[in-house]
This record gives sequence, structure tokens and C-alpha cells, in this order.
Amino acid sequence: MGKTLFDKVWDAHVVETIPNGPQILYIDKHLIHEVTSPQAFNELEDRNIPIARPNQIVATADHNTPTVDQHLPVKDELSRNQLEQLTKNCEKNNITLYGLGHKYNGIVHVMAPELGITQPGMTMVCGDSHTSTHGAFGTIAFGIGTSQVAQVFASQCLLLEKPKSLRVNVNGKLKKGVLPKDVILYVIAKLGTNSGTGYFCEYAGNVFEEMSMEGRMTVCNMSIEMGARGGMIAPDETTFEYVKGREFAPKGDEYDAKVAYWKSLKTDEDAVFDKEYNFDAEDIEPMLTYGTNPGMGLKISDVIPEENDASFDKALAYMNFTKGKSLINTPVNYVFIGSCTNSRIEDFRVAADYIKGKQRASNVNAWLVPGSQQVAKQIREEGLQEIFEDAGFKLRQPGCSACLAMNDDKIPEGEYCVSTSNRNFEGRQGQGARTILASPLMAAATAVEGKIVNFTKHLN
Repeated sequence: MGKTLFDKVWDAHVVETIPNGPQILYIDKHLIHEVTSPQAFNELEDRNIPIARPNQIVATADHNTPTVDQHLPVKDELSRNQLEQLTKNCEKNNITLYGLGHKYNGIVHVMAPELGITQPGMTMVCGDSHTSTHGAFGTIAFGIGTSQVAQVFASQCLLLEKPKSLRVNVNGKLKKGVLPKDVILYVIAKLGTNSGTGYFCEYAGNVFEEMSMEGRMTVCNMSIEMGARGGMIAPDETTFEYVKGREFAPKGDEYDAKVAYWKSLKTDEDAVFDKEYNFDAEDIEPMLTYGTNPGMGLKISDVIPEENDASFDKALAYMNFTKGKSLINTPVNYVFIGSCTNSRIEDFRVAADYIKGKQRASNVNAWLVPGSQQVAKQIREEGLQEIFEDAGFKLRQPGCSACLAMNDDKIPEGEYCVSTSNRNFEGRQGQGARTILASPLMAAATAVEGKIVNFTKHLN
């Protein structure tokens, strides 16, 4: 029987198999940031265990970083302490750190791919659930807990049970105005937030094959929101071209040799998945969430379903929405374009293209936060900053920002935020904040109108 993409990468990294038990998996790259690493560093120090392979670890500051005045001392004491601790731990253990102000600083799942650190066929981990982003490169990438961070520090390996395999196929032609974010929100709304539990998901079909790498990263980023351990897309010419020439990507003959191997990673035709789903691209529309988990999503043309369930009712009460109602014309005072889901240059190009020649609604606080210093530079060089500023928008500095309430960028209680991030849990963007997940295009249209609109009617 043939092997899946996941099988090929996993099997190539198995160091040892414990009879009737887990396997020891070798980890190629370990990404760290300021939130989940301090306890792991402390554990190793307490036990007098050295870091096994510091050269295979890359650190950045992202979760606690302010997105204004990054040249000034960080005001919040907890954030400042965590950032200082990361700097000390990296210096002490000879680990590369792209801290605040460094030209390579940014959200961990944005800066690693754009620097060529992320490459096909790798195993990658980070103490962050959205590590699944890197699966867009045909990489086994997943989030780990603090004790596992310590395990990788100490051994560059993990003790793991091999997940089951799942494939999601989407074929056909997407409608105008439907972005990769809409595709994954649609899939999660159809399958539910527990559908991927115990599985590693491969995305296949012409819709994913035709996506840019930025789009594929958006899709894989949200695999975790349907319960999957991670998501993957087979590497192809789009992948190879994206990686080629990047700062830490292989060069010359080494690159050619790598590509020859990467081409072998496609799922074999006779491979069998434990579970498989098929969707028609024509059925997908711009999506919005109306509840308090990413599975509570609907098409812009739909109304909130009439479900009788206590948790469903609780979610609607929190969001102050009503069954059977459309979200169109809902007034919105906050818009956030950013996060490890949608803060790459393509996301800002899409937003700028829509915003050009228009004006931000006077009631809207719009936070546009690039995912890295490199993205911020591209925004300036491509003239997008000028478009945003002419329309009354203000760009902030790179960081996780309003994706989660761990920094200064919090949404006030009771306010709606149309957000390009990945989670809409209660309090995710601030205590009592009401998050509506959407694509950068939907977010841009909301910021211009000051309310949710079916922008597809105005597309050329």
C-alpha cells in the first residue's frame, strides 16, 4: 500500500519505535518565543541538562510585544519580564534570537517561512498551537506543551503516538471574493471543531494547488481549529519557488538536491486515509463566524441557524446575536487585520486593493498589524502604506497584537471586532470582546462601511 505525504515525512524522522508504544521522533527545527519557553529553560537548568542542539532552535519575540513605540521600554511589567527572560535564556544557551527591533523580528509563524527556515519534509515544533502553519510547505509541524519544549531542548526528539490520517479535498472554481481564509472557515463550519481530533490533515485538490504559499499557510494555520494535530499541503513548484533564494534556504547544488527529494513527498496514488472529505469550491462564499468557536461560521448570504442547544444559546447570548438573523448591517467599531493567520504581504495587498480610493468609516478603530519587519518593509516599498494612510488607516508595528489579549491591543468589552485572526473564544481579544472571524477582504470592507456588508456585490 502506498504512503501519504504525512507517512513519508514522519517515517523519515523515526529514531526508534517502542514495542506496542509510542515512537521517538527527531525534530529538525524548534521555534520558540517568550511565552512558553521560560519554564522549559528553568526545568533544564534545575536538572543541569544542557540544550542538545542550540543551532536548530530559532527564537523571536511576538506575543507580548507592543505594536506602537517598540523603540521604547515595554510598559507592561509581565510582558517586559518575559521578553527580558527570553533574551537572557537565548544568550546563555547560544540560541539565535530575533528580538524587538531586529530586521528579522516578527510573529514566529510569519518570519520562519519568509526567512527560508521552514522547508519541505521537515519536522517542526513550537510551544504554540498554530505551528500547523508551516505544514503549508509539506512539513510536519505542530504545537507542543511546556514539558515537551523541555524534551526537545534536552534531546532534539519527542516521544509521540503517530496520529491517524485525514484528507480534505476541495475542487472546482472559487467565486469572486472568496479567499483561502473563507475556504478553511467553510471546511471547519462543515466538519466541526472536533472532526480532526487524533488526525493529521492533508489538504488536496485543485483549490489548494492553485493557492499561493501565503494562502496555504492561512489554511494550515487553522487546522488546529478543527481539532487536528496539524495540516499539510504537498510541496510543488509554487513551494520550491517560494523557498528559493530566501536567507536560510539551501543554495546552488544543495537546493537542486533538496528539490529532487521534496518532489518525492507527494501522497502515493494508492495511499489510503483513515478519513476523507470532499467539498465543492462553488459552494463556498465569503465567511463570517457568529459564535464563540471557529466552527460557528456561516456564508455571508446565510442566516444564523436555528439550533436548540444550551452551549449554542450561551454563545449567541455572549455575541448578542439572534437565531435566524443575518449578520449583514451589524455595526462594527473594531477591525483587526493581522495575526499568524493573515498578516503576510498578500493579505495587505488584498486589503489595500479594496481600500484604495475609499475612506475608513469614522466609527471604526482599524488595526493593521504586519506579521514581521520584512512584511512592514514590503508594505512601505510597494506603496501600500500610502494607500492605507490616505484612507484614514494607521499601520502598527509587527507582533501578535489583537489576536489575543496578551499585549496592549485589546478590544473593549461588548464591542464587535471583525478579525482576521484564528480564534473567537470568549475573551480571546479582551474580556467581554466579541470576535467575528473573517478574511482580510471582509475586514477591509467592514472598516470602510462601519458595518458588515456583502462586499461581493461591489467587486468588478
